[in-house]
Amino acid sequence: MSKALNGVRILDFTHVQSGPTCTQLLAWFGADVIKVERPGVGDITRGQLQDVPNADSLYFTMLNHNKRSITLDTKNPKGKEVLTELMKVCDVMVENFAPGVLDRMGFPWETIQKINPKLIVASIKGFGPGPFEDCKVYENVAQCTGGSASTTGFRDGLPLVTGAQIGDSGTGLHLALGIVTALYHRTHSGKGQRVTVAMQDSVLNLCRVKMRDQQRLAHGPLKEYSQFGEGIPFGDATPRAGNDSGGGQPGRILKCKGWETDPNAYLYFITQAPVWEKICDVIGEPTWKTDPNYAKPAARLPRLNEIFGRIEQWTMTKTKFECMDILNKLDIPCGPILSMKEISEDKSLYATGTLVEVDHPVRGKYISVGNPIKLSDSPAEVERSPLLGEHTEEILSKVLKFSASQIGDVRSSGAIGEVPMAAE
Repeated sequence: MSKALNGVRILDFTHVQSGPTCTQLLAWFGADVIKVERPGVGDITRGQLQDVPNADSLYFTMLNHNKRSITLDTKNPKGKEVLTELMKVCDVMVENFAPGVLDRMGFPWETIQKINPKLIVASIKGFGPGPFEDCKVYENVAQCTGGSASTTGFRDGLPLVTGAQIGDSGTGLHLALGIVTALYHRTHSGKGQRVTVAMQDSVLNLCRVKMRDQQRLAHGPLKEYSQFGEGIPFGDATPRAGNDSGGGQPGRILKCKGWETDPNAYLYFITQAPVWEKICDVIGEPTWKTDPNYAKPAARLPRLNEIFGRIEQWTMTKTKFECMDILNKLDIPCGPILSMKEISEDKSLYATGTLVEVDHPVRGKYISVGNPIKLSDSPAEVERSPLLGEHTEEILSKVLKFSASQIGDVRSSGAIGEVPMAAE
């Protein structure tokens, strides 16, 4: 079995989270990802949120598996020469610099096309063309400007950002798809092209059901939202709806046994129409199956608070896992609120490669998320992240085919800084 992207070489000029998410995914699929870092400094996340002294942080290691690292000062003339040679032998260059940085480095799109017409240049930006295109964007800014925050939280509370990194990692996933699509297009066009993804656009794409609801508002209230049953008028924008379901089947997060002391003793419960009668039997309300106030989905919408209140009386008598066991046997959709601790201890996730234990030469063993995308004939193996500049000389000699004297010239110019010995 071969890796799906064997033979594809990626020049990785990304840092922090959005870009590294993209290039790590490509590396998991077998692409040779060459991460370019500043000598002596590297990706800023190497030193951010450190939990082990003098070791690369989990922030860095969990986003840079399966890559090779080369240190390169692109402001140094010799460093710029090396970068030019790398562009010639790579299939894709990925960057998440601020707008205009590549141009100021001396590599506008027109120049890159002359260097390598087949090179695909993939970029992550905060915003597309418009009033905000030159603004800096971070995870929470993207969530706020992409529509997520305004629709997350409770109606009478502040807008909220989510724990899921939909701005950074979500954009990286979008970019990876764009790159693979451009690579496929190149197989019959023979040409590279630019691939650009804006963080605002990616978040909005992930919030499409809220844009759906924005348009539905023009035709009447959103009846599956709690406030409809509470008789509270809707405004002119999609409101925050707490834990109401975002789809056509009403759902809520309900307390389970132990909620008083366990912040995660909760269950998400969906009142799916086809299993309504089973729900009535489980919670001890058999008359609701025929009562005209509850029997049909439309009749239940104004009474959702009452209905979920009654269901919660039942869930509070059992643990979230007991609820899950009972309800799943009846095909009633539900899901326990799993903490990160509970997830990290789930052996089934390690068996599928969704979670992996990685051994790092400096920090030791740690848990990381593996490739969430499973290919039957192209399994992904997670390898540790590289030390800063670990593969510099290897890349100069084996990828660029530099002679010993050429490597010596690059080293003496200061373009690659101090290069560490490869880890055993």
